[in-house]
Amino acid sequence: MVKRVLMIAFHFPPMRGSSGILRTLKFSRYLPEFDWEPIVLTAHPRAYASTSNDQAGEIADRVAVYRAFALDTSRHLSFMGRYPTLLALPDRWASWSLGAVPMGLYLIRKYRPDVIWSTYPIATAHLIGLSLSRLTGLPWVADFRDPMTDVDYPPDPLTRRMFQWIEKKSVNYCTKAVLTTPGAIDNYKERFPQTPASHFHLIENGYDEENFAAAESSRVEEQKKSARLILVHSGIIYPSERDPTQFFEALAVLARQGLISHTGLHVILRATAHDEYLLRLIDQYEIGNIVSLAPPIPYREALSEMLAADGLLILQASNCNNQIPAKLYEYMRARRPILALTDPTGNTAATLIGVGVDTIAPLDSRNDIMRELLRFLALIKANEAPIASMENALAGSRRSRTKELGNLLDTVAQHA
Repeated sequence: MVKRVLMIAFHFPPMRGSSGILRTLKFSRYLPEFDWEPIVLTAHPRAYASTSNDQAGEIADRVAVYRAFALDTSRHLSFMGRYPTLLALPDRWASWSLGAVPMGLYLIRKYRPDVIWSTYPIATAHLIGLSLSRLTGLPWVADFRDPMTDVDYPPDPLTRRMFQWIEKKSVNYCTKAVLTTPGAIDNYKERFPQTPASHFHLIENGYDEENFAAAESSRVEEQKKSARLILVHSGIIYPSERDPTQFFEALAVLARQGLISHTGLHVILRATAHDEYLLRLIDQYEIGNIVSLAPPIPYREALSEMLAADGLLILQASNCNNQIPAKLYEYMRARRPILALTDPTGNTAATLIGVGVDTIAPLDSRNDIMRELLRFLALIKANEAPIASMENALAGSRRSRTKELGNLLDTVAQHA
């Protein structure tokens, strides 16, 4: 008998600019291999600030995709750049629920799914999942990924209270809560002590082997290795969670001391989504001949860039210790040296240390970054930089993660 899951996700092609797209995209692509037929309920593309068709071809033909009415409050409902806060609670895409709940009820009548699955980081997705589960009685898996709230997150008090309400309702009413790191699970166990530990389930992020195989086959081998080492950061740089200020200051000091130069090092920050902010910092520290900003490129090209780089850069503040950036799994599969500027006690550092990578320094310590960067560059030049083994990298494939999700859905459906 066919088992079906209704997947509620805001991040889905043709949206552009978020690694979160890949989690739902790959789950939906590989779930049929594990006897689950996905029906995806997402938002109308007008709600996306930026779109691209480069990943649309990866939506499997057998996956039914439905796009419900949705607006972006900041773009569609603002007047002279301003809009009432209530129109953006819990987030700017609150209007999505107006279209998604009725469409979800229609899809449930049409397809008779066994389980509902919704995924953060758009809080409205969990509101939709909660509503549909309560209205139909279907079991619901809430994919939190990371904790929704913290002491000072979201920063706006009203939004934070709304997030806390959604978070509490979701934990209480969902059948299973999924998180992507051990630290996130520990966080929820501590904050929701009345909830059985078995309620929380770990399914980490990952990388896609098919995408890497395609990127490797399309790579043009370099004619001659440049003397200039290329260090790449691929993806969004959030001003608070991935603040590069101390890294930039470290580069500036090392350059003044003559220990690095633009002839020996090129740092590429790809698809940051905060170029203006970063340009000001680059100008402030006078490192424009070492650090450059690069625009978004198609996903396969981004993987090719990782594969060709001399080193790959992780930026993560200590307020994200319970998170692991999705790009880390891609970096490990690229099997290039990784410089992780992150708290040595956090989950990201623990993952790297677990695969033998120790080139780590705190993001907020200029002096530590200076020391570790010089060590990292020396290791690369000596061809001695630690990299993850292929065995360790393969453990993080999206197909493996989807098998874990399929097993969880089986358990949920059997006990419904």
